[in-house]
Amino acid sequence: MNPKLLRKLHRWLGLVFSLSVLIASGSGVLHNVMTRTQAPPPQAKPSGGGMDVNAIKLSVAEAVSKISEANPEVQAVNLRGIGGQPWYQIYTKTSRGPQYVSAIDGKVDSSRDEAYAAEIVKNFLAGSEVKKTDFLTSFNSEYINIFRILPVYRFDIGDALETRVYVSTTTGSVTRHTDKQRQFEATIFTNFHKLGFIPDKNLRDLVLTVLTFGIFLVACLGIALFFATRPKKR
Repeated sequence: MNPKLLRKLHRWLGLVFSLSVLIASGSGVLHNVMTRTQAPPPQAKPSGGGMDVNAIKLSVAEAVSKISEANPEVQAVNLRGIGGQPWYQIYTKTSRGPQYVSAIDGKVDSSRDEAYAAEIVKNFLAGSEVKKTDFLTSFNSEYINIFRILPVYRFDIGDALETRVYVSTTTGSVTRHTDKQRQFEATIFTNFHKLGFIPDKNLRDLVLTVLTFGIFLVACLGIALFFATRPKKR
């Protein structure tokens, strides 16, 4: 192989793809900073308003018979404490979300899902007043796919930090807790580490693949150049 050509390819390709190396190393530094400045993710610990178990009058089968579906195929039933009272949270194969039946008198109330979410958030934030601002059924630029769980409610406190909390009534827990400072760091990390500023996922994956392959190619050229230009034995 021509050492002169190898050297030229290595130099120019190295210059082009060094940007990817800079971005990757920058995201690595930021990741270490974030482990110091950001609290760990919330524990997936079910919570709610508590309940009086002695008040339960209905069995699971009786509660299921109260919902509007005929012969529903039940997939899961949870007992949730909402407003201090026990409620059955019922998931069926055909329902789009959970259905709630009072374990005391059999009343069906679909609004209990949002009320349950609000109680989870208030317990997490030690009783702070919150306001529901969104209900997510898909990921977005702030609640990205690494958080995995959907759907989730978003609640805002309205404080100076612009604190917001995402909560799942399926798991009965907070899935993300952030504010403007934490999100600023997270946005920079996503843009550096995953090229999050490219909105289309297919294009983003293609660019990441090309950049990664470019680094691999530059490394291979460096190895080839080493052997092509090594001193010859006498």
